Amino acid sequence: MLAAIASAAVVGIDAYHVLVEVDVAAGLPQWTIVGLPVGAVKESRERVSAALTNSGFQVPPRRITINLAPADTRKEGTAFDLPIALGILLATGQLREDAAGRIVALGELGLDGSIRPVRGVLPVARLLAQANGQTLVVPAPNVPEAALVSSLRLSATSTLSELVDALRRERLPSPAAAPLPCGDHSEGVDMADVAGQPIAKRALEIAAAGGHAVLMIGPPGAGKTMLARRLPTILPALGEAEALEVVAIHSVAGLVPPGEPPSGRRPFRAPHHTLSAAALIGGGTGPRPGEVSLAHHGVLFLDELQEMPRHVLDSLRQPLEEGRVVISRAARSIAFPARFTLVGAMNPCPCGRAGSSNGSPCACSATDITRHQARISGPLADRIDMTVRVPAVPLRVLADNSRAESSSAIRDRVELARARQAVRYRSFASVTCNAHVHGRWLDAHGGVDSSARELLATAASRLQLSARGYHRVLKVARTIADLDGDAGIQHRHVAEALHYRADQPDV
Repeated sequence: MLAAIASAAVVGIDAYHVLVEVDVAAGLPQWTIVGLPVGAVKESRERVSAALTNSGFQVPPRRITINLAPADTRKEGTAFDLPIALGILLATGQLREDAAGRIVALGELGLDGSIRPVRGVLPVARLLAQANGQTLVVPAPNVPEAALVSSLRLSATSTLSELVDALRRERLPSPAAAPLPCGDHSEGVDMADVAGQPIAKRALEIAAAGGHAVLMIGPPGAGKTMLARRLPTILPALGEAEALEVVAIHSVAGLVPPGEPPSGRRPFRAPHHTLSAAALIGGGTGPRPGEVSLAHHGVLFLDELQEMPRHVLDSLRQPLEEGRVVISRAARSIAFPARFTLVGAMNPCPCGRAGSSNGSPCACSATDITRHQARISGPLADRIDMTVRVPAVPLRVLADNSRAESSSAIRDRVELARARQAVRYRSFASVTCNAHVHGRWLDAHGGVDSSARELLATAASRLQLSARGYHRVLKVARTIADLDGDAGIQHRHVAEALHYRADQPDV
């Protein structure tokens, strides 16, 4: 007998339909799985066979052929266990022929018949949101993730026997949907915790308002990491569409805790400086998203930037410019979104004391300092919008008990600036802040007055700015004007933006 049941798979962060066909025919007992199965899919025979037997169903000693269509696309993961088991029950008459006609099934099976969570449920839920009458059947721990798509018909059970019983009675259970929490910024940290560093705080406020990349240079213990970890607290809350994109990426990467509602906060990723290019950009046989994609709509913090291999750092150039990363393999190319705010931190020299007025003087030679700063290539440095020096904090400032400005107060200004940008770029599909807009468009429509344009032209000549550097200064100046509530870019806005550009490391 022949049976078919609908399922789905994920490539990158996009889902596609898969039809699981099961044929049970006379012949020597054996299982054959076709349709380019790899890895765990090939091992599903043992899991499905044991789960069916231990759940009280019959596994006939016949020739069983399973086809995963489309057959020219690689299938991987354990999510096909459940549809294969249901297909066998349909093909052997243990389920009515029409019992599973309107469901799409995903799930891994335990040997005892339990249904275990899988990755990538949210992309599948988004794919099926527009399907009329189809019900997505997922493992119970995946319900909080799948239920984020409110228009989807959803069902879940804990065991295979419970699901089969519900199908026989035509009464699939419907779990309750929960809204995605998007309002928690704190995570127990606040910008008021940082003593001193007014220039660095101002730079981070500008970075948050315009989505700009920023590099902090300062001695150890100056507070660079402390500042970076508080940047998410001054960013606006994620919109619903942005939050779903973030959760989809984390679901594919296996970072959504099963059974718990996904976090609606902006991601903050701080990988160790020994990470590889594949870990940063993404890759593997899969391929899987890297840190730049896991930080999508959030913050990517790279501490000890000068210790990272130069070829790894240079791999940031495409995502910083395009907001996505394309991973190419022999069989296919996969694009992952990577629209993040980059925050880098590095010491000014190998000993970390160059330019510091506290403690012992720097013992590094000029050659050592030049070689140290040259770890960042010129093309990458040109893509960093702002560079800010973070000096050591004097002890008298640390001893001051007066509380600095809170994250909520700064975030209010950032949200107002983002609202002005949303109005300015409302006709653009993929532009949400100043860092994403094309430089030529902003130059023509950004409201640059004559004195500001003259200052920018003079500074570009003296600082030998590239065309990209010129436009990035203009974008930062536009963000400063948005924070000030000014319709046009004035002389003082360009002057402040140039201050952050002129402070770049020598590359």
